[in-house]
Amino acid sequence: MTSSKLNLSRRKFCASGVGTLTLAGLALPSTAAELTPEEQANVDLVKDFCAAWSEPQLDRIMSFFTDDSAYRMTETTELADGKNAVAKRIETLINNVDRFDVLETFARGPMVVNERMDYFSDFTIKTWHGVGVFFIREGKIIDWYDYTIKMEA
Repeated sequence: MTSSKLNLSRRKFCASGVGTLTLAGLALPSTAAELTPEEQANVDLVKDFCAAWSEPQLDRIMSFFTDDSAYRMTETTELADGKNAVAKRIETLINNVDRFDVLETFARGPMVVNERMDYFSDFTIKTWHGVGVFFIREGKIIDWYDYTIKMEA
């Protein structure tokens, strides 16, 4: 798959963890700015995406992604690069997800960050607490990276 320099830079930035640390500094402004209509649409997209996981329908979940999307399940897992690779990665967990509870969300331009608790039924972990970083392009998720705060078996 061919990626533009912008996508590679953004992906390397987030994958390094530096991006998440930088974003964490943005998450607690002294005064919250109003979301632009684009940012609100991006927040709504990610909210709908997270809600879609309570019904294990791969086609529905994949409808939120661009064709050149990427997904990193945690900071220690390999990047799934391209829509087919993302679908294969999601297939490994889709039937074990009970729900995603979004605890907090903020957006800046094409980026949405949410803190979540993910609940699993028949999986090696029961709960995952972490932060998801989503980049949105033209109403679809192009990049999704999750970073772990805490997991419980």
